[in-house]
Amino acid sequence: MISRALGPEIGGSIGIMFFLANVCGSALYVLGLVEAILTTFGISDDGSSLTGSRYEALPIGYWWSLLYGTVILLLCVLVCLVGAHIYAKATFLIFIIVMVVLGTIFISFFAVPFRTVQLPAHRNASLGPTSANFTGFKLDTLLGNVQADYVVDYTTGVMMSFATVFAVMFNGCTGIMAGSNMSGDLKNPSYSIPRGTITAVIFTFVIYNLLSLLISCTCDRILLQNDYGFLTDINVWHPFVTIGVYSSTLSAAMSNLIGASRILFALARDNLLGRFLSPAKHTSASGNPWVSVLISWIFVQLVLFSGKLNTIASIVTIFFLLVYAAVDLACLALEWASAPNFRPTFRYFTWHTCVLGIMGCAVMMFLINAIYASASIAFMLLLLLLIHYLSPVSSWGFISQALIFHQVRKYLLMLDVRKDHVKFWRPQVLLMVSNPRCSVGLITFINDIKKSGLYVLGHVQLGDLDVLPSDPLQSQYDSWLSLVDHLNIKAFVNLTLADSVRHGVQHLLFISGLGGMRPNTLVLGFYDDIPPQDQLQDSSFSMCKFSENSSQTEDPEDQNNSAFHFPPVRGGVSLGRGGVWGGKSMGPQEYVCVIADAVKMLKNVALARYFGPFDRTRALQGPVFVDVWPVNLLRPDSAAYVDTCSLFLLQLACILNMTRAWQKAKLRLFLCVEEGRSLKGTEQKLKNLLKELRMKAEINTVPWDSQVALHWQRQMRAEEIEEMESEEGGVEVFANSFPSNTSRVSDEYLQAVNKLILDQTLHPPAVRFLYLPRPPADTSRYHDYLHQLELLTRNLGPTLLIHGVTPVITTDL
Repeated sequence: MISRALGPEIGGSIGIMFFLANVCGSALYVLGLVEAILTTFGISDDGSSLTGSRYEALPIGYWWSLLYGTVILLLCVLVCLVGAHIYAKATFLIFIIVMVVLGTIFISFFAVPFRTVQLPAHRNASLGPTSANFTGFKLDTLLGNVQADYVVDYTTGVMMSFATVFAVMFNGCTGIMAGSNMSGDLKNPSYSIPRGTITAVIFTFVIYNLLSLLISCTCDRILLQNDYGFLTDINVWHPFVTIGVYSSTLSAAMSNLIGASRILFALARDNLLGRFLSPAKHTSASGNPWVSVLISWIFVQLVLFSGKLNTIASIVTIFFLLVYAAVDLACLALEWASAPNFRPTFRYFTWHTCVLGIMGCAVMMFLINAIYASASIAFMLLLLLLIHYLSPVSSWGFISQALIFHQVRKYLLMLDVRKDHVKFWRPQVLLMVSNPRCSVGLITFINDIKKSGLYVLGHVQLGDLDVLPSDPLQSQYDSWLSLVDHLNIKAFVNLTLADSVRHGVQHLLFISGLGGMRPNTLVLGFYDDIPPQDQLQDSSFSMCKFSENSSQTEDPEDQNNSAFHFPPVRGGVSLGRGGVWGGKSMGPQEYVCVIADAVKMLKNVALARYFGPFDRTRALQGPVFVDVWPVNLLRPDSAAYVDTCSLFLLQLACILNMTRAWQKAKLRLFLCVEEGRSLKGTEQKLKNLLKELRMKAEINTVPWDSQVALHWQRQMRAEEIEEMESEEGGVEVFANSFPSNTSRVSDEYLQAVNKLILDQTLHPPAVRFLYLPRPPADTSRYHDYLHQLELLTRNLGPTLLIHGVTPVITTDL
């Protein structure tokens, strides 16, 4: 029940603790029965009598007690091996005997007159008198027993206290869980367990309180402290109590033994410890888990070596208290999670009692023995980690997910977008991915740059739901989530079905995220004709191999075991080595339209090129550099270093440098300058800005007079052509072909700038950040715009073209 409520890790660890509690409990009751037998029939090594009875015939001693306990335990094992039905019949018979004995005990308090009781001969005479009194009902006797006056336990020589007495007494109440232990053998567990458990609690509470009251009124303190078998001495017929003690302890020992075996069988059946417990799954033809019974028997036999009842009482009590606290925790978690399907039939259920139960169990555990309690909790946590790594993935549901959902919903409602401030800005990225097989490098890189922000992997599948029998995306989510787990990234997955990629990206930009957590940055792979590479065929992804002809060459069962079911990489035009949208699902015009749509929606845009073969491990070997070019290289006539887009570039580069994997990377900022301009003033201004923004970067000045000259030559030729066109009446046509917000740059200029970037560094950087100008207003120039970007970034290696539209940096307090 705990596994199904709190998850396999917590349930399995608590289950093992419960198994150990029942094992120790069974040993406790066996030792209690041995102690009761020796009290009646035991004779010391020197031949002296223990109780003065003529029935003493059994020698006492550590090894003799171990022998008697082993024989009794074998009897219990034989009953448990036969099956639960024999145990149930034996338990019913024992119940009748115990009820008769209880009746005689209650009658004895009223029927037996004043009596002097001889204390056990085997106790140390120096501990006090040799006799005590059964006084009958007397007020003086009651008043003498009201106050606490703890003494040394004559069986162990240890000073008693409230905690130690509670530890011994508590074991007489643990039988209330016997029905839960055997839930697998009950016809109607949901009906029988709550009614049986509540009835057992009430019955136990009433009987123990009546006995405590009657004993306090009739037996003096000396008798209670020095003779644990005093009920036999004051009974109307002494053998009645002896029979009752034997019957109840034998029943309790069998109950705990069969309970331990059933718990072990449940743990093995759920594969919580992998193959370690696989033998415990074996059952007989009637369904009795006989291997679990034998394993439990071995553990109980080992505990019997402790020898004394009170020695293990504290351990047993702490184990049971830990289990009861876990049961309370399970109910409390279900209540706090507000799960609609949690509808307890017990009408008086409330979370307040769960909290009181947890607190009471925790307090008593540490009062009994702080060292044992701490060790038990530490052992449980160790088991939790062990089961977490050994147990297979379960489909039981996890209460942690329900609790997380409940809390996340509450905090999302508190996350007010109207209170956003630039000081606390962070990138929240939507990365569009067509086929993850060729996008692994880009996916892992963007995971580094998100800086604890929202990260969403978006995917658009072309199709029309009207003509499809069902949603084709539902079956793909598991593969995407498995990929996220395998790459060890912190990302969400959002898939959509649309008639075009452009419309699909619009959908995702509108609907991705929730409340104040929505993407503010769109990342696309670059549109070029470089064939994508299948990165999931590398050795590190050998488990994810997918063959295009797998249906013909592989066994169907092997296909079902494949971790990721993504289509194979196909040839043709792709969106760059970033791996976004392979094939011909969209053209260059639509690609630039996607960029323009994102800018219109006030989203920052990043285009990633040459990230297909990107491997962070290899990229971070040796000296690592990150180059930033914070100038619009497509507009050399209006270069600026402090506009919104340039500052956005600097912010993302700084964020990348702050991540653990990239902390040793060195930022290099390239300042493009022309002769005749105030070089020192511009450089100093940039240094002051970096200092004010607390960014560490190396500033490199780059003369680009020759490149700018090519641009101005183009401008002069364009002006000459414009004059000729104006004379022929073509001014309007030519002006429309060169809108004011579009830079008229030549291929020669772009190639020169590309070479300039390549020639600047002796050590090539791990990644470059370049300024991305916004698309032209004239949609007919989208092809030229994409062509310019391709020439600018050709052969540059991993490059991010970035366009920022929102302020991300402030120096105001």
